[in-house]
Amino acid sequence: MISEIVDLCIKAAESNFSAVSRKGNIIELTGSGKVIVTGDLHGHRRNFEKICSYADLENNPDTYLIFQEILHGGEVDKQGGCKSFKVFFDVLRFKLRFPEQVYLIMGNHDTAIITDSKVLKNGKEMNEAMKDAIKRSYDKDHSQVMDSLRGYLLSQPLAVKTSNGIWISHSLPGDRFIKDFDMAVFDKRLEIKDVERPNSVYLLTWGRRHSEKALEELRQMFDVGSFILGHQTQEKGFFRAGKNLIILISEHNHGSLIRFDLAENYSTDELMNCIVPLASIA
Repeated sequence: MISEIVDLCIKAAESNFSAVSRKGNIIELTGSGKVIVTGDLHGHRRNFEKICSYADLENNPDTYLIFQEILHGGEVDKQGGCKSFKVFFDVLRFKLRFPEQVYLIMGNHDTAIITDSKVLKNGKEMNEAMKDAIKRSYDKDHSQVMDSLRGYLLSQPLAVKTSNGIWISHSLPGDRFIKDFDMAVFDKRLEIKDVERPNSVYLLTWGRRHSEKALEELRQMFDVGSFILGHQTQEKGFFRAGKNLIILISEHNHGSLIRFDLAENYSTDELMNCIVPLASIA
């Protein structure tokens, strides 16, 4: 079992680096086709199944599916350990079935796992909770599983940018830290130091509550029209957080996704009309 998990993480990382659409650490989607963007999933297996069913990638080879923040949350074991890694490994298996259609982007919980630092969710420290469950599941091989998982996470792209001007990332640098953000992080092979505080991957994945002034500055920096992010909990599954910003969450029963066409241009208002509640998917 351990060799299958290690091989899975290695092959999925290789798929990340070899993706035709990957330019540096950005996935650039151009031309025609549909894009489905999901919010934070956090171990919600039923929503993962709904998303896969909705995307129907086998019958829609021109559809791209974007996931973010799968780890930390969802089912727990008898001792309260976080079992989200089981959903995560299934997402990687799904990615390897459709390597040029499925992309996972870096989130702040991913950076916490890579650096083995504390991260809270609903008042619970999630890294220890997940490591404990992995120890119970893989026994003496648990360190190898964690190393393989961290290796995969570091291979992930940081963002998706579409030819019709939509930027998808887990978050954005906060107002006070835009001046500290180095755009060169999009063009280099990522190292652990890049995801450590206060370096640029950390800034990109941890920012919250952006002002309109900051969003306009970032919009010009990234040369886009609208942002779709996750990271900030939303009870309704989505939130219009700024003139050009939509936040998505997919981790609960009111979660949502956005589906849009690469060949069409959208205002942020029009993107709001592309939101699909996961509860509406059988």
